[in-house]
Amino acid sequence: MYKMNIDIKIMRKIKAILFLTMMMLAPMQSHANEGNNSKLDISEIVLEHLSDSYEWHITTYNGKYLSIPLPIIIRSESTGEWHFCTVHSLPKGFFFDKNHHGKIYERLEDGSSVRPIDLSITKAVLQIWIVVIILIIVFLSCARWYTQRNEKSDAPKGFVGAMEMLVMTIHDEVIRPSVGEKHYKQYAPYLLTVFFFILACNLVGLIPIFPGGANVTGNINITMFLAVCTMLAINLFGNKEYWKEIFWPEVPIFLKVIPLMPVIELFGIFTKPFALMIRLFANMMAGHAVILSFTCVIFLGWSMGVGYGIGLNLFSVIMLLFMNCLELLVAFVQAYVFTLLSAVFIGMAHKEHEVE
Repeated sequence: MYKMNIDIKIMRKIKAILFLTMMMLAPMQSHANEGNNSKLDISEIVLEHLSDSYEWHITTYNGKYLSIPLPIIIRSESTGEWHFCTVHSLPKGFFFDKNHHGKIYERLEDGSSVRPIDLSITKAVLQIWIVVIILIIVFLSCARWYTQRNEKSDAPKGFVGAMEMLVMTIHDEVIRPSVGEKHYKQYAPYLLTVFFFILACNLVGLIPIFPGGANVTGNINITMFLAVCTMLAINLFGNKEYWKEIFWPEVPIFLKVIPLMPVIELFGIFTKPFALMIRLFANMMAGHAVILSFTCVIFLGWSMGVGYGIGLNLFSVIMLLFMNCLELLVAFVQAYVFTLLSAVFIGMAHKEHEVE
């Protein structure tokens, strides 16, 4: 555990150094833009790739976008009708608002704009479905091996053996000691599901082309949903000793009557999932942002000339290889840390009464 904390601190320092490096390259961007008619806005490109969208951008060829339009499902606030369309056939009265991350808004007759009910299949939603399909295929193939083996079969090898090792590591070394011997079995399915979902999303998100590349765990809506699930698991099934520690903790009586400590403990119910949400969101978004920024540096260098292009290309390629290797480690670490903290918080909700 101590070594894990050191590794996390080291990775944070590395990301901070890389972020400062990109800030130092910002003046070079403005210098390159001065001598070119077309401006390379690195921040806009990075934010565009990090944000969710109604189409899956593949590439740009001769100034034209090659993308996969995704189904848009919206309900009009003025007429109450449901519309099924794509980005190329948006109904009259609807528009994409750039000030709100490109979300769909509806312009009413009085000139005001409202956000309609939006059930569209966005890039993040499609990526989640792809990850779910991958996980189903992986675990069904592993389950088939176990159903077909006999008592004389050897231990699983290859991919099935690697999956068993990973499952048993998380189950025996994270969930079981953190939740406790009495209650770990009922929470193991949820915690294992969370671990493999985050890990798969992180790994697929590192693939630069379709069907990967979407910033799922770097989307605060996704991390908020995962954190809320953990918060419900903690508080809906917490025992009476857990709630006693919140509303009537073992502190001097004047701290309970005011009530100072109960308010602080009650506030902690929300700070724990908030910490889970922000930790996963910030780390994964930062990693994607740094990788995209170094990719943009390649084009930035050539826009400044051959000398800058060769030098920055070499620098960018080295840093991209380093960052992708680092993100492979971060993909596992963030899934591990989220599962570990969730298990610890759940274990705290099942305290046993201590007899003095």
